[in-house]
Amino acid sequence: MSKSVPNARPGRKRGSGVRMVYDLLRDEILDLKLAPGSLLDEVQLAERFEMSRTPIREALVRLSGEGLIETLPNRSTMVSNIDFLNLHTFFDALVLMYRVTTRLAAEKHRSDDLQAIKVLHEDYADAVAARDALTMIATNVAFHAAIAEAGRNPYFTALFRRLLDEGRRILRLYYQSYEEQFPQRFVDEHAKIIAAIEARDLEKADQLGKTHAEQIVAQVQTLFSRNGNLDIKL
Repeated sequence: MSKSVPNARPGRKRGSGVRMVYDLLRDEILDLKLAPGSLLDEVQLAERFEMSRTPIREALVRLSGEGLIETLPNRSTMVSNIDFLNLHTFFDALVLMYRVTTRLAAEKHRSDDLQAIKVLHEDYADAVAARDALTMIATNVAFHAAIAEAGRNPYFTALFRRLLDEGRRILRLYYQSYEEQFPQRFVDEHAKIIAAIEARDLEKADQLGKTHAEQIVAQVQTLFSRNGNLDIKL
């Protein structure tokens, strides 16, 4: 019987190793399993994933391009810190995109769009009931991305997806501020957004998107004001 070689596992396509490492590290960074400021060692990662350093390095380059990791002067690599000082610019863009995408979905959605949105809403409600913060974050991103898709503007969709992804670390802190006692309000707000979209009520959808985003911003700001030194347990 031939021996298995870590870098040439049966069924692994060229480049699939890079994608696997990239996907896993990206999720760990965005879910705060790898805390901001954590060092990433290529040798240790190669041992962990049982592959050479070349695909590890390629995955790290991709993560660096997204601003999730950075190379230090001594050439070591670490998980990027959250830019708390400039969060206001992120929040401004986030609120605007919640409004725009929800409004457009009310105008341009099709029946199959609505069905997909409702399924994700149910998944989110289940995650809230289970007090599963990581699943809540993932389904929340999927829910609002589906709304953006229903608006049929690929530029807005791409920008909103980027903001939602970049905001996953902020949302982890946001949900953590509730100490896992997640209010039903999250589910209720999503239900109202769906109703406005289904009714093609553009103004209502716009207002609900704005209110929904602003209460997230307010809760995060409250969290940071309680932790003025930003020494937040991750």
